[in-house]
Amino acid sequence: MKIIITGGAGFIGCNAASRHLARGHEVVVIDNLSRAGGERNLEWLRPQGCLTFLNEDITNAEQMKEIFRTHQDADLVFHLAGQVAVTTSVSDPRSDFEANALGTFNVLEAARLADIQAPFIFSSSNKVYGGLEDVGIGERDGRYAYLESAAGVSEQQSLDFHSPYGCSKGAADQYVRDYYRIYGLQTVVFRQSCIYGYRQFGMEEQGWVAWFMIAAMLGQPITLYGDGKQVRDVLFINDLLDAFDTAAANIAQTRGRIYNIGGGPQNLMSLHELIEYIGEKQNRAVTYHQADWRPGDQKIYVSDISKAKGEFGWEPKTCVKQGLDLLYDWVETNKELFR
Repeated sequence: MKIIITGGAGFIGCNAASRHLARGHEVVVIDNLSRAGGERNLEWLRPQGCLTFLNEDITNAEQMKEIFRTHQDADLVFHLAGQVAVTTSVSDPRSDFEANALGTFNVLEAARLADIQAPFIFSSSNKVYGGLEDVGIGERDGRYAYLESAAGVSEQQSLDFHSPYGCSKGAADQYVRDYYRIYGLQTVVFRQSCIYGYRQFGMEEQGWVAWFMIAAMLGQPITLYGDGKQVRDVLFINDLLDAFDTAAANIAQTRGRIYNIGGGPQNLMSLHELIEYIGEKQNRAVTYHQADWRPGDQKIYVSDISKAKGEFGWEPKTCVKQGLDLLYDWVETNKELFR
């Protein structure tokens, strides 16, 4: 098979590329290497198999058209490239729009003009649901909890783009879906929750699970925004890749569909709980600085993943404790990568 991966040197992209290279597939990575760790991830990928790397930006429409014309025999497309941080979108909304909304449009158009019939998987975001002000939230056991929706947020939840990032990802999300309805591209939208795992070069503005671990191990300052009771359903990278695989394998069912993809109600964690976990692993308390809430931050987000399970048989296999242990051990073993 031939796999095209935009953002293929990023955290999720490089893990997807590695999986397909290990299977003997040809992988075409498109990435502008703007994210920290991208060059290191690319170096890690190069010896693994038949890899083509294209140092290009998805905001360049003509380049995207040329690439997809050249690789119109692709068997699978992962569109994972984009701007990933809410805070960055607030400080530079134009660049956020160009990367997420315009960049996604460019990739879709390139795929359409090249008549790509392969499954097209898009990484969207739970931020398309906004602050979920209409969902009752309280506190339980020292963290935020939904008062009524034990299963989490379903795909039936109203869209409410909040923050430039929410707007740009939301626009992309809807374009991807509509390119199935109008042009017949075999698109699938994954509204992803908190993904964590190997080769995640987390930073303060994004990738908080990895960032807290990296900062604690290197003695770097940690800022905890809000009150620390915020909750996310966390999903280990291997489980996300399984979802990619299964959705693509069942494209006759999944095409044109939108799925909430996360750890679900069985894999919840608050910021305080992650801090406590790291402290237990290091046998000493983790120090941090408290700061005000950031724009667009949700007190709690939990994915209702029952639609994915019902329609293409996917559910997470890695529990929170197991996933955290795997990531912690990887960060500890590879500390030199972060210095």
